[in-house]
Amino acid sequence: MNKGDLYLVTKQHRSNYPNPIALEKGQTVNVGEAYTGEEGWDNWRYCYTLDKRLEGWVPEQIIIRQGNQGIISENYIAKELNVNIGDRVIKRKDLNGWFWVEHIDTTEEGWVPKNNLKRVKE
Repeated sequence: MNKGDLYLVTKQHRSNYPNPIALEKGQTVNVGEAYTGEEGWDNWRYCYTLDKRLEGWVPEQIIIRQGNQGIISENYIAKELNVNIGDRVIKRKDLNGWFWVEHIDTTEEGWVPKNNLKRVKE
């Protein structure tokens, strides 16, 4: 397991998106609405693949806008990780109020709201 910051899950998280959007660098998407909510999750856009088979939230930082479309600047997947209170995860990336984490026990990876986690000393 690679080094990273260790976190304890303090609030359960369940994904609302069982079929997450997965995008490759250079892929074109249709760019929709910006996320608006009280959670502090700024800079997310709801995007659709051109064939409309996949849709989901994509960070604005990786979208090169061209009108209502955008080119994706890096590989990305919107996979959220289901976690329970007491689970331990390693933070891999911090982006727009979410952490990309690796679950210590299962090694599964995905996004979890950072407000659901508390950093712990190893």
